This record gives sequence, structure tokens and C-alpha cells, in this order.
Amino acid sequence: MKAILRKDYESLGRIGDAVDVKDGYGRNFLIPRGIAYEARPGNLRALEEEKRQLAVRESKSLKAAERLSSELEKVSITILMKVGEEEKLFGSVTAQNVAEALKEKGYSIEKQQIEIEEPIKALGIYTVNVKLHHAVAAKVKVWVVAE
Repeated sequence: MKAILRKDYESLGRIGDAVDVKDGYGRNFLIPRGIAYEARPGNLRALEEEKRQLAVRESKSLKAAERLSSELEKVSITILMKVGEEEKLFGSVTAQNVAEALKEKGYSIEKQQIEIEEPIKALGIYTVNVKLHHAVAAKVKVWVVAE
């Protein structure tokens, strides 16, 4: 059976690829789960429309991420932490702490989007990467101060 992939599928290929699969695999797995269409001329047109809509959504999300990135570059956040001797922190600053501080500033960033290269275990000024889109990242200045 010839099938046209609607989604990237690791073992078969990328969106729009025409692949040969066994009949049962195509009819019982790929088509019901929306991973592929049966290769017919009408389905080819539907796939092209889906690709066009995906490109439009991707373009909009990229523009929004770039706009948010330019805003976040100007932001600096302050995180209050308990400090012990020699100004060492009890624990460390986590992505969750940074996400909460950004939320207080009015930005809804998930903790999974925040990349802290090395654990922050001392007072000071740090730069943290925020991954907004697969092609766009922002750098946020984080001030770690004693409570």
C-alpha cells in the first residue's frame, strides 16, 4: 500500500513523503492515528493544504517568539535566596525560580524553556537562556541577592 505521511514519523520519514507500507500497518495503524493518508490524488491536495497551514502557523509563532525575545532581552529579574556562610546559597536557583520571577513580571514562560548552564549556587549576576522557539532564544539577566 502507498501512504503519504501527514506527520514526521521517525521510522518512516517526513511530512509529505510517499512510503510503501504493508496494507494492515497502513489501514490499522497509520491512517486511524492520522499519521498518513492513503496515496490518492485528492489526499495529495489535502496534504498540500495542511502543509500550507502549518507553514502559516509556524511563521506566526516565529514572529511572536522574536517579539517576545526582544522584550525579554531588556528584562532583569531579582531572586531572593537564603544565604549561609561565605555568601553561599542554601540550595540553588532553579528554572522554576526563574519562571516564577518572570511570571511576576508578566511573562508566561514554562520552566522547561529555561536553560541554566551551570547550577547557580552563589550570589551575583547571571545570564540565563530562555528557549522560545526552536530558532529563537533570549537571554535574561538574573540577579541573585540575599534575603
